[in-house]
This record gives sequence, structure tokens and C-alpha cells, in this order.
Amino acid sequence: MWSQTAVWSKLLSSNPVASYWRDAWERSILYWDVQHDRGADYLRHVQSGKPPVLVFDYKIILDGRTLPDPANYALTAILPPAGCPTTNPALRPFVVIDPRAGHGPGIGGFKMDSEIGIALQQGHPCYFIMFFPQPVPSQTIESVSRAEYVFLSKVNELHPDSDGKPFVIGNCQGGWALAMLASAAPELFGPILLAGTPLSYWAGVAGKNPMRYSGGMLGGTWTASLAGDLGNGKFDGAHLVNNFEKLDPANTLWKKPYNLYAKVDTERERYLGFERWWGGHYLLNKQEMEWISQQLFVGNHLVEGKIVSSDQHRVDMRNIRSPIIVFASWGDNITPPQQALNWIPDLYASADDIRDNEQTIIYCLHNKVGHLGIFVSAGIANREHSEFASALDLIDVLAPGLYEAVIEDVAPNTPGQEYIQGRYIIRFEAREVADILALDDGREDERAFEVVRRVSEINQGVYDRFVSPALQTLSNEASAQLLRQLNPARLERTLISPLNPWLSWLKPAAEYVRAHRQPVSADNPLWQLQEQWSGWMEQGLNHYRDLRDAATEHCFKAVYESPWLASVVGVQPARETRAARCDSWDKQERLQLKRQVLDPAYESGTLADGFVRLLIYVAIGRGIIDERPFNAIRRIMRDIRHEYPMTLMQLKDIARKQVFLVRLDEARALAGLPKLLPQEHLRRQAWQLARELLALSGDIVPEQQQRLDQVAHMLQLDVHAPAPAILPPAEPPVATAVAAPAPTAKASAPAKKAAAPRKAAVKAPAKPTAKTDTAAKPAPAAKPAVSKAAAGKPATVKTAKAPAAKTPATRKPAAGNGASKPKTPGN
Repeated sequence: MWSQTAVWSKLLSSNPVASYWRDAWERSILYWDVQHDRGADYLRHVQSGKPPVLVFDYKIILDGRTLPDPANYALTAILPPAGCPTTNPALRPFVVIDPRAGHGPGIGGFKMDSEIGIALQQGHPCYFIMFFPQPVPSQTIESVSRAEYVFLSKVNELHPDSDGKPFVIGNCQGGWALAMLASAAPELFGPILLAGTPLSYWAGVAGKNPMRYSGGMLGGTWTASLAGDLGNGKFDGAHLVNNFEKLDPANTLWKKPYNLYAKVDTERERYLGFERWWGGHYLLNKQEMEWISQQLFVGNHLVEGKIVSSDQHRVDMRNIRSPIIVFASWGDNITPPQQALNWIPDLYASADDIRDNEQTIIYCLHNKVGHLGIFVSAGIANREHSEFASALDLIDVLAPGLYEAVIEDVAPNTPGQEYIQGRYIIRFEAREVADILALDDGREDERAFEVVRRVSEINQGVYDRFVSPALQTLSNEASAQLLRQLNPARLERTLISPLNPWLSWLKPAAEYVRAHRQPVSADNPLWQLQEQWSGWMEQGLNHYRDLRDAATEHCFKAVYESPWLASVVGVQPARETRAARCDSWDKQERLQLKRQVLDPAYESGTLADGFVRLLIYVAIGRGIIDERPFNAIRRIMRDIRHEYPMTLMQLKDIARKQVFLVRLDEARALAGLPKLLPQEHLRRQAWQLARELLALSGDIVPEQQQRLDQVAHMLQLDVHAPAPAILPPAEPPVATAVAAPAPTAKASAPAKKAAAPRKAAVKAPAKPTAKTDTAAKPAPAAKPAVSKAAAGKPATVKTAKAPAAKTPATRKPAAGNGASKPKTPGN
């Protein structure tokens, strides 16, 4: 005899309507139970002091609140979890700076597959710059910049023997803070990565990117001051979070909650993990938010070089000496590619201008990932961030210029696979400033923002004089705290939480539902209708968003593109770009002095200089550089490091010098090669190694073959005579850190070694430099010496290529897994 429960279950399972409504009731209970857990998590997070949402353990190295100019920041060392390689202190340290944009820190280490996780999996020491919920009362943006200066100085102090300065990642607003500090103290940094970072705040495309109009539609920056005065001198980060959510009402009002409802049996942990960070709202001082809005968001003073510190030092991004990597996405509606990249044409008129200033700029564009996905997506971490980390040494020695990073899967027939690390290959293609401008639809629309800036200054002055004093008198901590608790971002969490006694029934009901759960089948007609209706809701909200954004844009243009308003506020109709202003006599004078200093180097130098120049000369016409030739050179450097030691920084200096000489006068650079490579066997080895390195990336193109022939003729080589291969044979994949760093040696060491009697097996001279590109990318140079392992191997260029059976290396992280003040302000 069936029980009553069994009878009802049988009836419900055979009736699609009853089955659907039972499932809907169960999902509703479970959905609100997850929201109740979100509220409980929020309360626990607040009571525990809102610590970073990192999944990694850490220890605080320096607390910025104890510095002479205190700030609520701290430097932490990340402790590798079980399963990660032991940290090698000799490897280049990684430093991650998270955005202070309303939320708390931790998004850079939110998951095992993250920026921090990638660094730990590759054995790098990893540091994280975090911040606390409450700002120090006297804190300013300049205080934060000074604290970060002390932190970076400490990291350099902890790793004096590292073969390279720290790799620093700035996420979103942490990126502009990083750019400013790197401008003020360039000596502290290795390559820097600006991930989803807005730097050109007025840029965008017509019909898109409505967030840039917000300042104008609100009349300028006075609203930030108003929020600070109502907050008793503190700005509530929840306001910024609300602005982000308004950008995509379909996601905020429907897609995110419906996704939880539809997948409530499996989505709970992922949803709660993200909400723990999204709901951790932090505070800023009023002065900090005013500085950010006035100097950056509305003022756009960073790229114009108008930001000046209290000690009268100007922040100029042209002062950054380390390579700059910009990572942006077409799917990012908060920092579109134009805002991430248009600072380049603002500062430089051409790629030659970038090279003349000895800067290396690399950009990488993703097709569709959203703003938060740049930091939290496991796919992005395991592809883009992992490839950037693996190619850091190559990036550090790239010749000055503008490049686009292209990442592709390794195909089975890809040549040179023994020199590829992992399942992807990264290459750097030379670009021009015109390629950056082509990503925009023109820059004439940015002129209206000049008017916005002037209107904002007028309104800010009126507010500061007549309104702010009265509000400061009326505001107090109690009223400020009340306003914070009533903010919708907090209120929705506290209402559905253990603080609400009317929800005491929810937990027992949810436990009962989980014990008797009967989910509806996917082919249920009512479920399918629900899914279709959900799509209609999303389309409707997206249509509302498009209409709202179009109306905002039309209103903005009608007001701020009016010549009458520009005349009233005293704004000139056009502005001269800073790139044009920078093309001045002092730049030409500096270049002339550099030419005079390096002029003797055409006919003098070490064997390493000779090989690097040879490789640059033959490779300079291609415009594409990838990791294979560089990894091959690093392997040779490792094999011969005891006979011919050379550090990465020495290689970088040699490569940059030789690129400058070759680009300045190719004919003279070619004519000087016989003096740098005086012996016939050294010439042959250098020439053959250059040919084999070029062949690693595929067939040698005709222009490069022609240059190889020119070099052979100048060096009087018989290129048809048989010779042993130079490249070492295939072996297990190169370690991510590109083997162990070579012992430190003076730059002159290679030449001295070469002059000594040669060992029978090692007849090689100068350190070869990594491959260069047509835009002048010299890759690292290792001595073209014959490796002991390779001696006597028959040589053809094809033999040097990867064996077909070679499989890509596995490199991805396991799943689950008292300094002086800086010269400028800034953060």
C-alpha cells in the first residue's frame, strides 16, 4: 500500500502544471534562503572588520597607518597554499594593487585561478596592497601615494638579488594610482599591468559608454562634495557601487537574481562568494573623493600633466621607464578600450615618439569579457594573465615602441614547440599610434568635456562658498551613519538577514525543501515558457537602458556642445594635444646628446653587443616578436652562465642601445659588425644562431633572408659550409621563470671571457639578444656560445625547430586551488 506522500509524489510527477508549481514554490524558498545567508554573511563581514576577500592566507609586512604621513593601506605577503610550488625569492616579485572604488580589497585574489594564483603557481613571491574600511582622518590621495612608495621600496629591499624589478598589477582604479606612482618613482618598477584602468576619462564612442556623461549631467563634481558633507567628512563607497549597478539595469534588476533562482540548487556558493566582496562597502575621506573627481574623472588632468604634488613635482606619465601593459576589453562598459588607451595619442604623436622617449607600451584587447571579468574570470587568469606572467622577461627587454599582444592556442604543427611554455603562445606585433586612434570614432566629441570641466569648476566654487559650510555645521556622525544604513546597497542586505525576526521561519522551511526537493524537468512546458518570459524581461530592460542612455547623450550634447555655453564659461573651441606640445626643442636636444654619447659604440663594444646588433639588424623588418626565440636564448644563457654570465638587466641595456644604433643608422651599424665580432668562428656562430632563432617562429621571410645575406657578406662568411647547430636540443619545457637567474656580473664580463683561451666545447662569444621586431624589439641576448649539450649536432635550420612529437608544456595553475617620500602626489 502506497503512503500518502508517495501517492502525491506520483500525481505531481505526472502532472506538468503541478510539478512546475511545486518546483516554483521550492525554488522561491531556497532563493530567499540564499538571500538570508547573504545578509548573514554581510553582518559577519562587518563585525569582523571587513577583511580582504582573498582566498589566500597573508601576513602584514607594513601598516601604512603607522607611517609619518599615515594612510589606511598595508603591504601584505601572500602565503602559498598547499599544492603551490615553494616560493623562490630570487624570482621577480609580483605586487597586486586592488581598486578602492567603493568595495573592499581582494578581487585580485578572489579565486585560486586569479592574478595572485597565477603568480604563486609559477613560484614568484607575491605581495598584495590592501586597505582598511575606515580612512585615516588626515589622509589624502598624496598620503596613499607616499604609503605605496614605501611599500614598493620594501619589496625591492626584500628581493635585492631578483633578476628584475617587481611586476606590479593595478586593477581598475588601482591602475591610475600605479601609473602615477610609476611616474614619480620609476626606479622602483619592472613591467606594470594596467587592467581595466581608466586613464583618458573623456574618451568613448558615440551611442555607447554613457558613464562618461555623468559628471556633466550632474553639473560637475559638487555632488561628490555634497555626499562627503552629508557623511560628516567621509564619502560612502556604496554610492559608487550604486552607480555601477545603474549602468546595466537588466543585470541588476533581473538577470542576476533570476540566474540565482533558476540555478538555486547549484549557484549558491558562487553567488555568495561574489556578494561577500560586492557588499563590502568602504569609506573614503571627502578630500580623497574630491581629488579623484576633480583631477581625474571630470578634470582629466593626469594625461595633461597638470597634477602637481604638494612639493611642486609634476606627475608626467612620460617619465615611466618600465614597460606598460594595458589590458582592456570590448565588453567592458565601465572602462572601454578608448578610456584605457587614448592616453597614448594624448602623450605621443607617433610610435617613433614613443621610441624616442624610450618607453615600451603593450596593449591587449579582449573581445567580450566584462569589467569584473578582467579581474575575476578564471578563463582570463589562465590565459591572458598567465601569458603576461610567463612573458615578463621578454616584455622587459622589448625595445621601446608600441605593440599589441596577441595570444593564440598552440597548434599541433606549430614550429619551435620546445620553446613554448604552456598551451598558448604570445606574440607582440608592432603598432602605430594611428592604430589606437582607429579604435575610436573620432575625438571631436571630447571637446564638450572641456566645457564640462569649466562648468564644474564654477559650480564647485559656488557650493564650497555657500552650501558646504552650512552642511558641515548640521552634519554629525549619527546622521551620517543613518544615511549609510539607509543606502539601498546596505538596506537590502540587512532587511533579509538574521536581524529580521519575521524571517525566523525561513531556515526550517529551506531545510525541509532541500530534504524533499523535486526539481522540475527542463522539458516542462511551463518551465520553458518561464525561460522565454525571462528573455523578454531582459530585452525590455535592455531597451529601457538604450533609450535612457540615448536621451542622456542627446541632452549632454545639446547642452555642452553649444557654442553659447562655451563662450559664457570662457572655454576655447579647440585644444592642442599634449603630444603636439611635447614635440619641442628640448626633446630634440636630448636625442642629439644621446646620439653623441652613443656614436663611438658603432665600432666598439663587447661580443654580446655584436651578437645583439646582428640579431636586431636581421629581425628588425618583421614587426612581430614571440616567446620562442627569447626562450631559446634564455636557455643558452642558462647553459653557459658559468662561462659567460649575464643578467636580464644587462641584456636589456645592451638590447636598447643596439636598437637605437641600428634604427639611427642601419648602414653604419652593419659596417661596424666586423669590429664587434673580430674572429671568424665567432662570426659564423653568431650568424648561424641568428638564423636558427628566426626559423623558430616559422619560415624566414624574404626581407630577413636578404638581411642575413647582407650580414654574411659584411662578415665575409661562407654560408654554404656545414656547421654544427647552435640551439640546444629539445628538452622539458622551460620553467616559467625562464630557468634560474644568471649570476650577477659586470657588463664587461662577456668581453673579458671571450678574450680568454676558449674551451674546446664552448666557442661562443657574445650573449645573444632576444629577438627583435620590426618596431625594434630586440629580445634578450645570450652568448651565442655553443651549448655543451649541443656540441657536434648536425645543423640545419629545420633541425632547430620543434620536434613534431613535442607537446605544449603545462603551466596553468591547478584548479581550485623608512623610505623617502615620492616626488609627486598621487595615487
